Amino acid sequence: MRLISITLPVRRTEYLKKVDIFTDGSCLGNPGPGGWGAILRYNGLEKEISGGQANTTNNRMELIAVIEALKLLKEPCEVRIYSDSKYLCDAILKGWAKKWQSNAWRKADKSPALNSDLWDELLTLIDKHHLTMIWVKGHAGHPENERCDKLAVSAASKANSMSL
Repeated sequence: MRLISITLPVRRTEYLKKVDIFTDGSCLGNPGPGGWGAILRYNGLEKEISGGQANTTNNRMELIAVIEALKLLKEPCEVRIYSDSKYLCDAILKGWAKKWQSNAWRKADKSPALNSDLWDELLTLIDKHHLTMIWVKGHAGHPENERCDKLAVSAASKANSMSL
C-alpha cells in the first residue's frame, strides 16, 4: 500500500468570505443596565443585532457585541471589526488579552484581568478567522458606529425597563 501525503495551505485569505462587523456597547450608569449593537455586512447585505443586560458594564457590552456578531459566522472568514472601544481594540491589537490568558487571567501587575470569561470566549472565536481590528472615534459621525450606538442605547433602555 502506498501512502500519499499532501500539505494543505494554512487559511488562505483570498478564499475566505469578507465580512465587516461594526459594534458598540452602552451602559446607563457603569455598572448599570447595558446594551450592545452590531452590524454585520457581507456581499452588500447587512444584518443588525442587539441585546442587553440589567446589570453590567460598558466594557462587557463592547465585548459581547463582538462575540455575538462572530457567533453568527458559520465558517472561517476574513473579518474586519470596527469598534470605538480602546479597551477592546488595544487588548486585541497590542496582545494584552492573549498575555492575560497565558498568565491565568492576570495582568502584568498581577491583578486579575477583568471580564476574563468574555475574553476567553472572544479569543476562541477570533482564532477561527483572519481578523483586522479597526478603531473608530465614537460619536464622530461614523454612520455604522452611530447606528450601533442607537441599537446599544435602545437595548440598554429595554434592559433598564425590564429590571424595574
